[in-house]
Amino acid sequence: MIAEVIVDIAHSEVDRIFDYLCDEEICAGMRVVVPFGRGVATGFVMRVKAESDLPAEKLKRVYRAEENYPVLTQECLQLAEGIALRYHCPKALVLRLFLPAPMRTGRASEYYRTYARLAPVDYAPSPRAAAQLALLAYLKEHGEEDAAVLRKQFGGAVTALEKKGALLFEKRRILRDPYAGVQEEGGPRTLTPMQREAVHRIENTQKTVTLLHGVTGSGKTEIYLDLIAKQLKAGKTALFLVPEISLTPQMLAQLRARFGSAAAILHSGLSDGERFDEWCRLREGSARIAIGARSAVFAPVENVGIIVIDEEHDGSYNSESSPRYRTLDIALFRARYNSCKIVLGSATPAVETYRRAQEGEFELVTLPERINRRPMPRVEIVDMRREVRRGNPTPFSAALRDRLQTCLERGNQAILFLNRRGYSQTVLCRDCGYVAKCEHCDVSLTYHHEENCLKCHYCGTRYHMLSACPQCGGRHINYVGTGTQRVVEELKRLYPSARILRMDNDTTSGKEGHLKILHRFSEREADFLVGTQMVAKGHDFPFVTLVGILDADMSLHFPDYRSGERTFQLVTQVAGRSGRAEETGEVVLQTYDPGNYILRFAAEYDYKGFYEHEIALRAASAFPPFALIVRVMVTGEDEREAIAALKAAYGGLCALRDAHAEKFLFLQRMYAPIRRIQNRYRCQVLMRLTDGEVLQEIYTIAARSQSKNTLVYVEENPSNLN
Repeated sequence: MIAEVIVDIAHSEVDRIFDYLCDEEICAGMRVVVPFGRGVATGFVMRVKAESDLPAEKLKRVYRAEENYPVLTQECLQLAEGIALRYHCPKALVLRLFLPAPMRTGRASEYYRTYARLAPVDYAPSPRAAAQLALLAYLKEHGEEDAAVLRKQFGGAVTALEKKGALLFEKRRILRDPYAGVQEEGGPRTLTPMQREAVHRIENTQKTVTLLHGVTGSGKTEIYLDLIAKQLKAGKTALFLVPEISLTPQMLAQLRARFGSAAAILHSGLSDGERFDEWCRLREGSARIAIGARSAVFAPVENVGIIVIDEEHDGSYNSESSPRYRTLDIALFRARYNSCKIVLGSATPAVETYRRAQEGEFELVTLPERINRRPMPRVEIVDMRREVRRGNPTPFSAALRDRLQTCLERGNQAILFLNRRGYSQTVLCRDCGYVAKCEHCDVSLTYHHEENCLKCHYCGTRYHMLSACPQCGGRHINYVGTGTQRVVEELKRLYPSARILRMDNDTTSGKEGHLKILHRFSEREADFLVGTQMVAKGHDFPFVTLVGILDADMSLHFPDYRSGERTFQLVTQVAGRSGRAEETGEVVLQTYDPGNYILRFAAEYDYKGFYEHEIALRAASAFPPFALIVRVMVTGEDEREAIAALKAAYGGLCALRDAHAEKFLFLQRMYAPIRRIQNRYRCQVLMRLTDGEVLQEIYTIAARSQSKNTLVYVEENPSNLN
């Protein structure tokens, strides 16, 4: 037999099939160890065939299989080939997406423990052997115990009884449960008439994709769970995707309450062993629901019955490293392969998604009201320019301070949202204007008060805090801009009795970092929760009656055509955390641009008004979805080499434009907005195209422009233009 193997080396020079002789037990989807060049490599078996085009004497033989089962299903193999073709990347790089990284690198394997129990023999130790007698009594009471625990407790008595044949030992595989202590949250709930109608329409539409557009608190999650339950009852499996790792434990709690151990979680925050075991449970079929962030779309489940993508508008569903895939594209392939439905859920759908629903490509199901007709929280827009004129130096307006005081007095909770971590955004010298910047990236450093250091939020490098300006020696060091640490400090000063939690990248390290903070807040161990966008999505805290949005303008004026859309989404999402139970919620939205139409639409929860304004603007200016933005990015440690690669790419693209002038609306080369990150210079060619017909040629030009020391890659409608 002949195995067609892709070696696990992500390089274009070896991105092809290699034939190897193999034994009959080798099958498609297996990982194998093969001779390669002068060494040994791991590879993926794509197919097994009877004959090779090469003469038998030139073929080498597969050494062995890494596992005794195919780790990749036939669906995974087909999908991998499709992704590699679509995004022009090595097949090995794509195949890695389907496996947990610890499995590929050998950092994780099956975990076993040995258990001991009494043997069916009559053995009576000497009355003087107290430890042996105690051990026998212990096992009579408990039945069995981990042998390691017994050896620690009873010492040599374990070995002595083993030699006498009084104990039996059994080696047993143990599955590491990443959230063994997670509290299950309720069981099945009765659907409202509106939810039942939504389920009926999703199940009976002839369209593959349904957009479930429901306001925050409208009960979208219960619709997801009902749809999943029906698919599991039919013997199928489900994929449930969420945008943030912080949302997975909360969603897992609801899934486990409903489906028990059938739900497995996949995300990068787990330990190596936990990721491996959760993947194994899905591959073996003992778990039938995969829940996780973007990468869970590659979960090894078969016979998929439904794919749910919650908060579908979120930019994290687009991969920013090769392969630069869009999660919905992968979901569509899997839906076609399995003849199943996709449900996209959001209170603030992406403009492109909503247009596809409006035009009839997707089914559109709306939930315009909260459960039990609870009112949406009232939004008060506060003009921070007036606060400055009044001499208010704090991040809190007078209106927000009053509401926070009332919230404390009534025993309720508040969420304060600021999408900037650290203490201050910039550190500068008032004498000469020097701004502290990262040595490896062209960005200013952020001051972190608790650690008294400066950090780069792009490469993670830490620096000592300045005691004097390195440029002029001046000691008038100023902190500009407010971060979450500074907000917490101000809150403690204003409300000494308040209990405060902070949730950002600095406080949520480790697998359970998010879970612990969210659990403490839900248990009312804190009055205020201060956080970045982690607090904006999906959380349901019944005692939160106030949300403060401290800098609504932050994302409004980014040099990105999506800045208005993202601001509308963030404001609407975080406002939706308030007033989800009996008490009516309030939102205080602080801004220096109170008349901005985006904020006005958000304050009224008027998605349709926002969409109509935004889609007209994009149609007039020829931006997506009326055009395709393509970026060819060039990065390199040597600036001259990066520029040379850019010139090569630009020359090829200009020739392509000349041949297809009607396809190009815009073509220009430039430095990237952030010129250097992690010591790599960045320059780019930006294009706007009428459609994607010339995409394949663009990928080819980019690949041809790459050199040994530069990386050149293509992004389609990039989610981050910085």
